[in-house]
Amino acid sequence: MELTDLQQLFVHELKDIYSAEHQILKALPKMIKAASNDDLSTALEEHRQVTEKQVERLETVLREIDENGRGQKCKGMEGLLEEGSDLLKEDASAEVLDAGIIAAAQKVEHYEIAAYGTLVSFARRLGHAKAATLLEQSLAEEKEADQKLTEVAESSVNNLAA
Repeated sequence: MELTDLQQLFVHELKDIYSAEHQILKALPKMIKAASNDDLSTALEEHRQVTEKQVERLETVLREIDENGRGQKCKGMEGLLEEGSDLLKEDASAEVLDAGIIAAAQKVEHYEIAAYGTLVSFARRLGHAKAATLLEQSLAEEKEADQKLTEVAESSVNNLAA
């Protein structure tokens, strides 16, 4: 894909996060199954459901600009999820594994926060008002998920892991 202007870069980054969200949807069930803390399992399951809505929003944005999400794989997310998958194979106590799952999930959240923040900025600059609004919703949800993970970590998981 040739990237000669901001619109082309916007499409490129939309496809990147679209791929990332699909990868996350595949990885979350394994993380949910591996979590022993009920609050952590609940937070991850809630985020799985939110991620499905985010994929739908991305599809709406892509349709609005006459594009589709095919043709690109998010290598950054692939790496983050591979690290998380490797963590699940470690010989760790349930409590330490829960803390590690939160760490891995927050790395993913921060990647998504950066991606959606950039996309909102691009959408605004390009005059894609509807896209900006939809992407802002996803950005807010990612920030909320990150905060929820911090609360779960600080309220119980990190204490148990210590």
